[in-house]
Amino acid sequence: MLREVAAYDYTVVFGYRGEVPPLDLYDDFPEGKRSTFVADYQIGPYLLDPFYLSATRPVAAGLYRLRDLAPDRFYQGEYFRTYYSRTGLAEEIGFFTDVGEGAMVVLSLMRAERPFATKEFRALDTLSPVVQSCVRRHWADLASRFSPLPATAAGSLMDLRIAESFQRFGAGVLTARERQVVEYTLKGYSAEAAGQALGISPGTVRIHRRNIYTKLRISSQGELFSRFIGTLGQG
Repeated sequence: MLREVAAYDYTVVFGYRGEVPPLDLYDDFPEGKRSTFVADYQIGPYLLDPFYLSATRPVAAGLYRLRDLAPDRFYQGEYFRTYYSRTGLAEEIGFFTDVGEGAMVVLSLMRAERPFATKEFRALDTLSPVVQSCVRRHWADLASRFSPLPATAAGSLMDLRIAESFQRFGAGVLTARERQVVEYTLKGYSAEAAGQALGISPGTVRIHRRNIYTKLRISSQGELFSRFIGTLGQG
């Protein structure tokens, strides 16, 4: 039905709840691409994915472009350069559906050659109620497939768990502020945007970045990304 409205290349439906790896509920990737889109993603890069971060925040149900949910320097950030660019996508858009108990389903439509035109996006958006109804019908029990969450506000719990992932990274080497800078840097925030979020100047953010590189004995954001993903694998 969706492809009749606007042609696209790949579909993937991920279920999100908490910081645990997302569930691949459905995909139509060819075998040669599935490892990049699913297996590699589930190892740890999902923690930096704007769709994952928005699903666990959560955003209101509806259709979103990835670029509209991403930080200001997402396309210059290491998540994009090291992981996402390997997908070869021109654009990804996603239908978000809240299925209850802190679980969110995101049905992504992906194009390899060109972005979705505004007219196509609007036409697909009119189908959001139909998509959400189908998703709730097929995955109403999604929350039960994940480990139970404590009786805490889901958004607050998620913020805590994501923070803990970054606190584990560089523990005993980096300061608490430096770990915050690592988090915003890897998510694709510019020094200006990170400084605004942290209440410090862009120049201070840059100083923290230099100190982080020195302490970790690295020289690039690519090495920083690799170290972070490696830490997740060890956990």
